[in-house]
This record gives sequence, C-alpha cells and structure tokens, in this order.
Amino acid sequence: MKSLASLLLWRIIILIMPMVSLGQTSEYVYDTWKAELYNSGRIYDKPPQCVDIPDDLKLCHGVGYNEMLLPNLLEHETMAEVKQQAGSWVPLVHKNCHPGTQVFLCSLFAPVCLERPIYPCRWLCENVRDGCTPIMEVFGFPWPEMLTCEKFPQDDVCISAPNATEASKPTGYSPVCPPCDNEMKTDVILEHMCASEFAIKTKIKEVKRENTDRRVILQKRKKPLKLGPLKKKELKKLTLYLKNGADCPCTQLENLGNSYLIMGRKVDKQYLLTGIHKWDKSSKEFKKTMKKLKSHKCPAFENVFK
Repeated sequence: MKSLASLLLWRIIILIMPMVSLGQTSEYVYDTWKAELYNSGRIYDKPPQCVDIPDDLKLCHGVGYNEMLLPNLLEHETMAEVKQQAGSWVPLVHKNCHPGTQVFLCSLFAPVCLERPIYPCRWLCENVRDGCTPIMEVFGFPWPEMLTCEKFPQDDVCISAPNATEASKPTGYSPVCPPCDNEMKTDVILEHMCASEFAIKTKIKEVKRENTDRRVILQKRKKPLKLGPLKKKELKKLTLYLKNGADCPCTQLENLGNSYLIMGRKVDKQYLLTGIHKWDKSSKEFKKTMKKLKSHKCPAFENVFK
C-alpha cells in the first residue's frame, strides 16, 4: 500500500505531464486514480521497461514525451511489432478525422512511462471511432476488435485530450472524398497505394450516383501497375465504387478526359476506389512518387484490421 503522501505526489505528476499532438500544444488529462484497477493482467517474458520512442515510430515520435512503456497496452512485446502495427494507423491520423486520434492511438501503442498503465477514456475511444470509421470504411477497413471501446474505463483513471472533449462531435469526412484528397503529394499517394490491393493507369468512361456511393465505370484500355488478387478477366470489366462518396467533392471524377493512377481493393463483392491521382508526367512530384513506389515498403494492414 502506498502512503497518502505518495499517492498525492503521484496524482500531481500525472496531472502535469505535457504532450504535443499533431503539431499543436496539448496534454493528457487524467481522471480519478485507482491503482489496484490495473495490477493484474498478462504475464510477459520480460518485465515492463521504459524505452526511447524511436524516430521511425512515425505514429508517436515527437508526440510530446520521449519514452514509452514496453510491452505496450496492446500487448506488443517488441519494438519491431509496435512499429509494424502502428504504421498502419499513420494514414488515418493524416486524414484528421478526429482531433483526439493521435492521443488515443499513442496512449496504447506508445504509453507514457508511469508506475501503472493508464488507458484511454472510453468516450475518447468512442469519439475517435465514430469520427474515423466512415473514412476507414471508404478504404474497406472496419474498426478493429483490438480497439473495442468497451474495453476502456468509463469512470476510473483514464486518458483524455483537449480539443476532444466528451461533448465534442466527430468530424467525420474531410471536405474532399478521402481517396481524392491531396492529389499530388507523394506521402498521400504512397499511403493510398499501401491501402490498395491493385493499381492501374486508365481513363474514366462514366461516373454514376448509386444510393450513397458513386459508381466509376472505366474505359476498356487499362495498364496494370499492381494486380494483387485481381485477375486479368476481372480487370477487363472492372467497375469501382467510391464508398459513401455520393456527395463529397472529387475533382478527378469531374475531369474524364485525363488519364489517372487508380487504386482499389476488393471488399465483399465490390471493388472500392481507394485512391485516384492524375497521371501527370510533367509533375516533378508525380515522377518522384512513381520512382519511390519501386522501393517503398508498406505497413501490414491485414495484421491490424481484422
């Protein structure tokens, strides 16, 4: 049992710990403390330890503190596993689907080093989930079981974040359809490519609204760049759907005379449009991206989104 003075000092420490989130000044906010709540759990080969957050852990490097607990709160025991799993979430943070996304994810992937593990508040999880799930669905990914919000505390000690209060509403979609945004940015094109199973160069024949989606009918002539599970006979009659994209802007789908780098993945029986970028060889950014594609290593989405 800790003395009363020790407990009071503990509460002061966790209440003043600063953090920077997505380039903005931010902090963790902790509610009431019950140390006995998280004393039990999985037994690991090595005792928990504090380690430096490496530069290549892009999700959480520069998040506002320099050390993290390993194993983390998602039971990743090695830094290699943390990097692989966390890498899949970087594109979602870039989509700005909720102001608390990075705080929520880093509290689990790279938890701050404290004497006891502190989990994110359930309402923070729910807000991030509700704000980001529509964008994830555009790319054919569900909210994963490992982040089920019911797992997290509701009234006990938990991590919150300014700009993501319990009353805040999820931001949902970005103003531009997610597969259509930041058209000529290398990082975005690479992220779209990694979220896709196939990629082709082609022109668009017709775009039709179909319920809440848009159906994208391609011209017959297609140059495959990455086929994945897509068979050549499927490529010939390929029709793509922009999931929940009936009303969001997409400049590329309004200019049917251009050739495009078009990416997609199969979800259930539909082929979803996951990225569309103008095929522009006069663009230095586009040429740089095409060159970088040859050696770019993608995170393993399939290991995370089950």
